[in-house]
Amino acid sequence: VWLGEIDENSFHNIDDPNYERRKKNAFVGLTNLGATCYVNTFLQMWFLNLELRQALYLCPSTCSEYVAGEGIPKDKDYEPQTICEHLQYLFALLQNSKRRYIDPSGFVRALGLDTGQQQDAQEFSKLFMSLLEDTLSKQKNPDVRNIVQKQFCGEYAYVTCGRESKLVSKFYELELNIQGHKQLTDCITEFLKEEKLEGDNRYFCETCQSKQNATRKIRLLSLPCTLNLQLMRFVFDRQTGHKKKLNTYIGFSELLDMEPFMEQKNGVYVYELSAVLIHRGVSAYSGHYIAHVKDPQTGEWYKFNDEDIDKMEGKKLQLGIEEDLAEPSKSQTRKPKCGKGTHCSRNAYMLVYRLQTREKSLTIEVPAFLQELVERDNCKFEEWCNEMAEMRKQSVARGKIKHEEVKELYKRLPAEAGSPYDFISLEWLQKWLDESTPPKPIDNTACLCSHGKLHPDKISIMKRISEYVADFFYRRYGGGPRLNVKALCKDCVVERCRILRLKNQLNEDYKAVTNLLKITVKGNDGFWVGKASLRSWRQLALEQLNEQDEDTEHSNGKMNGNAQSKDESNEEKKEEEEELNFNEDIVCPHGDLCISENERRVVSKEAWEKLKQYFPKAPEFPNNKECCSQCKILEREGEENEALHKMMASEQKTSLQNLFHDKCRPCLGSWPQVWEGGVVGFEPRAWLFHVIKHVLVPLHSIALIWPSEWERIQKLFVVDHVIKITRTQAAGADPESTLYTSEPQLCPECREGLLCQQQRDLREYTQATIYIHKVVDNKKVWALFLGLYSSWLPCLILLAQIMHAFSVAPFDQNLSIDGKILNDDTATLGSLGVIPESVILLKADEPLADYAAMDDVMQGEVGGWPGRFGGSRKEPHYCDCGRRFSGQGLCWIWVVKVEN
Repeated sequence: VWLGEIDENSFHNIDDPNYERRKKNAFVGLTNLGATCYVNTFLQMWFLNLELRQALYLCPSTCSEYVAGEGIPKDKDYEPQTICEHLQYLFALLQNSKRRYIDPSGFVRALGLDTGQQQDAQEFSKLFMSLLEDTLSKQKNPDVRNIVQKQFCGEYAYVTCGRESKLVSKFYELELNIQGHKQLTDCITEFLKEEKLEGDNRYFCETCQSKQNATRKIRLLSLPCTLNLQLMRFVFDRQTGHKKKLNTYIGFSELLDMEPFMEQKNGVYVYELSAVLIHRGVSAYSGHYIAHVKDPQTGEWYKFNDEDIDKMEGKKLQLGIEEDLAEPSKSQTRKPKCGKGTHCSRNAYMLVYRLQTREKSLTIEVPAFLQELVERDNCKFEEWCNEMAEMRKQSVARGKIKHEEVKELYKRLPAEAGSPYDFISLEWLQKWLDESTPPKPIDNTACLCSHGKLHPDKISIMKRISEYVADFFYRRYGGGPRLNVKALCKDCVVERCRILRLKNQLNEDYKAVTNLLKITVKGNDGFWVGKASLRSWRQLALEQLNEQDEDTEHSNGKMNGNAQSKDESNEEKKEEEEELNFNEDIVCPHGDLCISENERRVVSKEAWEKLKQYFPKAPEFPNNKECCSQCKILEREGEENEALHKMMASEQKTSLQNLFHDKCRPCLGSWPQVWEGGVVGFEPRAWLFHVIKHVLVPLHSIALIWPSEWERIQKLFVVDHVIKITRTQAAGADPESTLYTSEPQLCPECREGLLCQQQRDLREYTQATIYIHKVVDNKKVWALFLGLYSSWLPCLILLAQIMHAFSVAPFDQNLSIDGKILNDDTATLGSLGVIPESVILLKADEPLADYAAMDDVMQGEVGGWPGRFGGSRKEPHYCDCGRRFSGQGLCWIWVVKVEN
């Protein structure tokens, strides 16, 4: 690349600053800050409204330096304080700036707009016009105070049944419905058409003081100089609940005569098209806004697209390209033909018409104060352009020097045979040739081995150059270390050869070791080797050789500034340490020979020497090597602990009265397992809890041990608190009178709380099993499992279940539990004391009738259970319904609610 003729532009990546300069007789663009294209379209349209621009220039500034006539200090940036000042400064820059585009961020921030979210353009226009009108209404100058009303504000009134409303409504734009219309004039006609007020929409007549059918229409009273017509393309879709865009073609002419729509015909109502605001896109929530605006001074049309501004040819409005970009589908309606002076658009959302007059265009001069600010910004821009141009110039000069330098060095770069040479990083040479990144000092550390010399496997990423060129590079750029002909590491070459030789010899050595393992070792000449290591030694050797081979690439841990992180290297070391290497499977935790002979075997001295070639760092244990003394002690203690464990397990089976004795001490019931797991401490609160629980529940929650056993445990574990239980019993006394005391004493509040909690747990349950015993002649003859119940279920449900199971009506059921009669049908099971695994006794009165038919009654929603009344007379009785019944003078009343 560097050897031929090179274009100057290839020496730098700096854009030409002249591209950022405003072209002659061109307008200035606006930067899109993210999603502010809709703001830019309105700013350009308002800027080309000369009357509005002139009025804004007349607004006084709040800047104290300007008011005092001293001018703005050069070391202080101008910061507009009001919306008018922001708009003033923005218009002044758009008029006289030398930049191709300017930044409107100050104006956008002052309005509080979110630059990342696209707002509704039509709503923004309304709100800003209202804000501007309120701001300018405080000015003393009438030309400034009334500019918004004169330019944009019109008036209309509602006419109801021939009577015109006394309230006059102002408008800044006319909102025109475009659905079902093809021409702009049809949209205006619909806006002004007469509307019938009927039904719920009737008109309230003040004279009649009642609602009457009526008609209503809008009458235009006055029109502004600038007529904004909003085409309602963004409508609310009731089916989806979101806004949608109507891509309907609307035709409009360059001249619009509004006289047919005015009732007073004595004015001038001919308007000419001055701007078309376009929304490109098919969605109401996204897309892009641009503006086609006519220059009022030259009559030429321009397309304003943020930073880019294009002039239309032949002073004609051209919308074809914009319409093509918004094609939503192939089924879209074709564009209708447009005659001369007319246009059609399916993307235009606002049409701006200016009142046609014969007056000459205004000449707007920027006030001196604003012009000073513009010139200051232009000076900054010129300084930036000069700086960029100088940088480009310097880059070109450096590039030319480098060009000549490369051409000269290239000839002397190769090292001739027999001449001294240097190795240099190929990566550094590539960066040296890349002018976009100035070369750093030479860095050859990526090619070094652990001995600080050139690694033989790194030759491929090095370039062998002549000593003359190497001297030039080190003199010009520095760095190092220099790697000459003597830099190659002999130790690494020898190690590399060793690894290659072992890889080639591995299969032969495997067969040799296999044969040597068959020989029985006599005497103390052998060595201990782990059985697991012997089974996989060939695979371990191959992996180790491959790792040693790969370690050469990471020997120095740095690759031209791409150093391996400490976390990564530590993680790799940690993983390597977790994996057992050869013969480490017989190393005990204390670093000595393990005591288990089942995991190891003796191999001959010849076999061990073969293995040692592949695993020089493997732990070595001669045949006469003693096992680890610490492991032997732990083994003996383990056997004693196991015996103690068995003894205590048998002790737990004895009764509580036999186990309790003076000076007994409890510990956790699961302590043998905890002991074996190596736990060396206990939670005091857990001990106390188990003591409390021991007093309340059977013995399985704790274990009692003898003092001698306790002394043994204290030697093995750290005991933070001793808990002691003492039994006190008088000679010959009843065993039930035995007293048990604990140190520390039981907490009365905790004990009472635990008892209450146990009672609550028994009375608050779900899916509990309940049994029913039917008693006949004072004998339990049948037990029935009634399924799963909850404590909050009413007793009525239980009665109904019993009725279906035993054919005993609820009023014949006499239920009891532990001698307590269950006579409250409306109570819940929990409140009645029915707890899990309860057994309920059922005594049934002798049945008086066939209750099979009651099953059908019970299928309804029972609003109340039957009550029993009447005497023992056997004469017939009659219900309230008049039907005769019998049954020993008893009448049963069921209250049943039947649905459907």
